[in-house]
Amino acid sequence: MDMVGKIACVVVLCMVMTAPYAEAAFTCGTIQGAMLSCLPYTQNRGPLGNCCNVIQALVSAAKTTQDRRTACTCLKKAYSVLKGIDLGKVAGIGAACGVNIPFKMSLSTDCNKVQ
Repeated sequence: MDMVGKIACVVVLCMVMTAPYAEAAFTCGTIQGAMLSCLPYTQNRGPLGNCCNVIQALVSAAKTTQDRRTACTCLKKAYSVLKGIDLGKVAGIGAACGVNIPFKMSLSTDCNKVQ
């Protein structure tokens, strides 16, 4: 596993382990840090790698409507500013990983309507 994958795993592990004890654990920083392992795939530079594990952990950790809205907003922000992102690949990550993401991964998604 490369260094980015290891860092992403640690971030997700910390997020998942602390989420039941502190609502602040589900933040943009933890979400965006975890998604680092998906960058090679979404920038057409590599395979999915550890991305599916990260997506599954994030979906599992997003227990409340507010968690899901936070995740949606943070991901939209990240993917709108990062260079070279293939938004088609972003939208298809859930299907590619076999994970049911509770909102459409798209810049057009209204995160305030995410349940």
